[in-house]
Amino acid sequence: MAKKEETPNMVEQFAEFKELKNIDKTTMISVLEESFRNVLAKMFGTDENLDVILNPDKGDVQIFQNLTVVPDGEVENPNLQISLSDARADNDPEAEVGEEHTKEIFFEKFGRRAILTLRQTLQSKILDLQKEAIYAKFKEREGDLVSGEVYQTWSRETLLLDDEKNELLLPKSESIPGDFFRKGETVRAVIANVDNKNNNPKITVSRTSNAFLRRLFELEVPEIHDGLISIRAIARIPGERAKIAVESYDDRIDPVGACVGVKGSRIHGIVHELRNENIDVIPFTANPSLFIQRALSPARITTIRIDEEEKKAEVTLKPEEVSLAIGKNGLNIKLASMLTGYVIDVYRDATETEAEEDIYLDEFKDEIDEWVIEALKNIGCLTAKNVLNAPREMLIEEADLEEDTVDNVIKVLKAEFEE
Repeated sequence: MAKKEETPNMVEQFAEFKELKNIDKTTMISVLEESFRNVLAKMFGTDENLDVILNPDKGDVQIFQNLTVVPDGEVENPNLQISLSDARADNDPEAEVGEEHTKEIFFEKFGRRAILTLRQTLQSKILDLQKEAIYAKFKEREGDLVSGEVYQTWSRETLLLDDEKNELLLPKSESIPGDFFRKGETVRAVIANVDNKNNNPKITVSRTSNAFLRRLFELEVPEIHDGLISIRAIARIPGERAKIAVESYDDRIDPVGACVGVKGSRIHGIVHELRNENIDVIPFTANPSLFIQRALSPARITTIRIDEEEKKAEVTLKPEEVSLAIGKNGLNIKLASMLTGYVIDVYRDATETEAEEDIYLDEFKDEIDEWVIEALKNIGCLTAKNVLNAPREMLIEEADLEEDTVDNVIKVLKAEFEE
């Protein structure tokens, strides 16, 4: 009697496994049937004349063999045929030659070897199914933020385990310089790549990708999560410095202020997560001249000339501004180029004395409307002398300003230098 209970128990155990691993009921039934059929096919040479009926909820299985009735003494293949007398003796007294006789098979009667084979087949298919499920689940989540507990650290990578004990690999190349993890510590990263070579899922995570910075901002800034603010561009040198361009879809929301937070409350957590990586948040603009100007902050440029086809920009700065534009180890200009997509060349203003006497247009906000100043800055005129040295017709056409407006601007600027 003990043997007869082994098959139901085995099915029940699989049902429990299904609950733990989130395998859906339809898939579970399919795997069970396929496993039984594989084992039965080896035992009987074929499974084409077998019906396997499963009831996972109750944990039982019924197997029926469909045999052709042949005259007594003419059975050539007992796995496909049954003699007339045997068919009538097997609860089918009205059986006739040529008809089909259905015979129930009790799997447990085939002994422990058959049951062991079935167990092994089930385990193999379950493992394959689980690997496929892990791959499909994480493949859809590439670019998403994930947390894992440090399980083991090697020289070239760190192994993390998420809440479901899935393995996440964080290579040294995807770690921020200065990252040092202790066993049991919780680490955040983004899912960078998921592959399934030889049906062996490998989930690689990253802390150096731009996506990681993007997800952290989405987490810390509700306006970004809600779609009121959009991250338009990111440039990053992990562990050193990053620039992020943001745009607000609501005129009442200051995108930079929202991202930084009161007294830096929102950005502070991100900086800490990135091992004190400095982050510049700048307002995005579709105007390349103004965007490059903002990207080079804190440097203030004197003039800018853009080649749209070559994606190059030549900027001229006062001598004291050049070092700010380039930044420590060239980081500022490198990040500005990455952020804007332009190759930026910096030039020192040749007329240093004249440059020292120049005045930025922002200083004239009391006398000139701010929208007019922005229009002039958008065409590369950032200082008073930029405007005064430019042809009047160019200021009218390219800045799209009225003649009276341009004449008034020129009058105000000239008066400043005449004084």
